[in-house]
Amino acid sequence: MAEHGIHGYRRRRRVRTTIPEPSDTAVPDLLGRDFTADAPNRVYVGDITYLPLTSGENLYLATVIDCHSRRLAGWAIADHMRTELVADALHGPPRPTGAWPGRSSTPTTARSADSTGRRNTLIPKESRVATDDWSKRTSDAPEGLRRQWRADRALRPPMRSPGRPEPSRAVQREFWRQIATGITSAEAALKVGVSVSLAEPSSRYLSFEEREEIAILHAKNKGVREIGRAIRRDPGTVSRELRRNAATRGGKPEYRALVAQWKAQQAAKRPKTAKLVINERLREYVQQRLAGSVRRPDGSVVVGPQPPAWKGLNKPHRQDRRWATAWSPEQVSHRLKVDFPDDESMRISHEAIYQSLFIQGRGALKRELVACLRTGRALRQPRARAQNRPHGHVTDDVVFSKRPAEAADRAVPGHWEGDLIIGTGRSAIGTIVGRKSRSTLLVHLPRLEGWGEIPPVKNGPALGGYGAAAMNAALTVSMTTLPRQLRKTLTWDRGKELSGHAQFALETGTKVFFADPHSPWQRPTNENTNGLLRQYFPKGTDLSRWSAEDLEAVALTLNNRPRKRLDWKTPAEVFEEQLRSLQQPGVATTG
Repeated sequence: MAEHGIHGYRRRRRVRTTIPEPSDTAVPDLLGRDFTADAPNRVYVGDITYLPLTSGENLYLATVIDCHSRRLAGWAIADHMRTELVADALHGPPRPTGAWPGRSSTPTTARSADSTGRRNTLIPKESRVATDDWSKRTSDAPEGLRRQWRADRALRPPMRSPGRPEPSRAVQREFWRQIATGITSAEAALKVGVSVSLAEPSSRYLSFEEREEIAILHAKNKGVREIGRAIRRDPGTVSRELRRNAATRGGKPEYRALVAQWKAQQAAKRPKTAKLVINERLREYVQQRLAGSVRRPDGSVVVGPQPPAWKGLNKPHRQDRRWATAWSPEQVSHRLKVDFPDDESMRISHEAIYQSLFIQGRGALKRELVACLRTGRALRQPRARAQNRPHGHVTDDVVFSKRPAEAADRAVPGHWEGDLIIGTGRSAIGTIVGRKSRSTLLVHLPRLEGWGEIPPVKNGPALGGYGAAAMNAALTVSMTTLPRQLRKTLTWDRGKELSGHAQFALETGTKVFFADPHSPWQRPTNENTNGLLRQYFPKGTDLSRWSAEDLEAVALTLNNRPRKRLDWKTPAEVFEEQLRSLQQPGVATTG
């Protein structure tokens, strides 16, 4: 043979391909690997076999044999691979599990300490007591013996392994022999006669061919960045793939392309049950923040207007709307992390909340709750806003360019923005918003005596409630409730209602500055707040009917909504921090 260059077949050293059970879950071998019995019904040996179905489902067959007579003692079929399946096969008639009533209690069981990891379950005679503790553990807490694997950071539920997928093991061995010669996975697949890819290549999702490349390179101990460069994918994509779709049946995560492809296909199945449908606690939290009641500082509920029944129309225009807490879905989503920092089940994205409201069939939130959204729209569509038409006259010393620089960067508290929201019949409400804290003050502007009785006179007194004198008086009352250090400047629109700003500055110590013409972006916080207030005070409604207590309740509701700009704190919390900073020694707290 040496002369002709012929070499004999060299037997490969046997390598363990399975991983034994952990020591805390493995059952001791009480029989000493002696499977003989001196009489029938003394010792049984059992095993579980995987049965693949063409429909893609997985079944497991458990068989039990009497070690004395070598006859089949029973069998059972189920969709799980737990120890009780063998017990069902022993104590029940030979039929699928769950098909007969009155099975006897779970017998004592023991699993052989087979070094190859085979699942040979031995069931001794019931009179033996050596395994009573193990029987108690398996009967009391069978779920605790099952391995639970966390699929990824998104807490996706663990998936059951598909078992032995096609192609057969012989084809798989031949495929890897071809890979060992140095050819690509596509060429190796063609040589053994299997499909190159189980799915069409996609720029968004990993294909089966890419998963094979990941498995090969990962087996060679290549890093995720090197694998990403090889398949032209982001390293994060490779890292998530190795973590989410790894096979876990063997005792530890191990990446296999076939199992990973099956897991990806299972995760991609649609439709999925909405999170708000299955999590009642989360659904009630979202509904309370969307449609909760408006309350006064003492906790009493403010009924507010009683609008007609919701008809599904898009954005009710110039009519009353129901008052509610009305947090935006984004505020709800981010506030959950603040209120439940350790509870991962209390998490939902703002897009999921929007889909529950706008898309029928999601089934979690009532469609009527869209009326509690800021815009009140029943459909997702953009809507142009009316242009702001500021007007009025100001002097050169109070123009916007003269405002202190510290008011622009929002670093120092005490700078405010203000404007009016107008209703029908020349009714109005004054709005004041802190640039740093986003805290809102609502100024009550009641009708003056003689309104509706005295005919309107050109250039006469403004009886609607927001003339210069009435505005100065009401604004002074609101601003003087603040400490002097928190009322430095006020940036106002160019309306004539604050034409007496000099007297106002003298009485309150707050310097007034007016924005440039047609420049509402110079008062962004106030403009945004006015948009929020239109949910409670829509255009085309009489605003004089609301009392000062009602306005205080609405302001309290706005100030207790979390804000993205405040790292999801509420304006009330930020304003409270500012007040505490003023109470330090040596700092005055009153004007």
